Amino acid sequence: MKPKNVLIFGCSGQIGRSIVRKLTKDNFTVTAVTRNIHQNGIVLKTLGNAGFINIVEANIFDEKKIRELFKKADICINLIGILYEQKKGNTFKNIHTVFPSILAKLCKEYNLKHFIHLSALGINDAVDSDYAKSKLEGENEIFKNFPLATILRPSIVYSVDDKFSTSFMTLLNRLPAFPLYYNGKTRFAPIACSDLTDIINHVISKNIYSKIIECVGPEIITFKEILQRLLNLIGKKRILLPFPLPFAELSARFFEILPKPLLTRDQLRLLKYDNIASGKYKTNSDIGMPSKRYFDDEVKKYCYMWRDGGQFSTEKYISNNYLENKSNKN
Repeated sequence: MKPKNVLIFGCSGQIGRSIVRKLTKDNFTVTAVTRNIHQNGIVLKTLGNAGFINIVEANIFDEKKIRELFKKADICINLIGILYEQKKGNTFKNIHTVFPSILAKLCKEYNLKHFIHLSALGINDAVDSDYAKSKLEGENEIFKNFPLATILRPSIVYSVDDKFSTSFMTLLNRLPAFPLYYNGKTRFAPIACSDLTDIINHVISKNIYSKIIECVGPEIITFKEILQRLLNLIGKKRILLPFPLPFAELSARFFEILPKPLLTRDQLRLLKYDNIASGKYKTNSDIGMPSKRYFDDEVKKYCYMWRDGGQFSTEKYISNNYLENKSNKN
């Protein structure tokens, strides 16, 4: 059987790289679209065997160019998303609503077998968030233009290449105290990147058309508990300080001035809402793909980079040498 050709947008991120590896390993051919082939091409080329991956540089809004890619595709996956708005057209509306709508129309026009779109968990409730509204409008546009699409709504996705656990460990490593927004009570169901890409691979391989699937990890953890676990993993003690909302909004307004803001007012609004399965849609467990990886166990594999002394700390070597010498003497 001839391998299916999977067209992927957003393949240079943590989720994209992981799914490219898994699909090419399962004999799917992948067309990976990137904005900068010189920056991302070398990494992407190593993700699959020769002949199984084709890298294309394109502006995602160059409809004429991306249209050509759909002529040879069987499946389209959209992983593109932003956490904050930037200049030059990188707005929530353009990235989360307009672009998915274009892809859905092209999927229909070229009669693709499947369109898988990565959205976000909890967007139905976050009515005052521009991020959430743009994601929800994007989903509506997709179903309007390509009803057979499958939309995945993951909770927080983490891995060694993420911008979640790694960013928090960096901040916790440097700051004597850390702010708790909404008293740290917001609940999350963090899902490991490998679990999420296993779900995507499963949806493709089993031809699952389930409209909306909420993708969650095996445990529910509050924001405060996440910080406490990360502190424990990197061997640090820090003050977790409840932050009054007016001060949080003021600090977010300041951070928005930075090229890569640590926090925006829109993200602050999102933090009001739990990021767990709603019970209104199928979950990854319902389609036979329960998450297997637990937060502490996975982060433990790479948290040593934020420990004093790293993976081979002085204390560890002193302890090991002491035990060896004691054993030899006996």
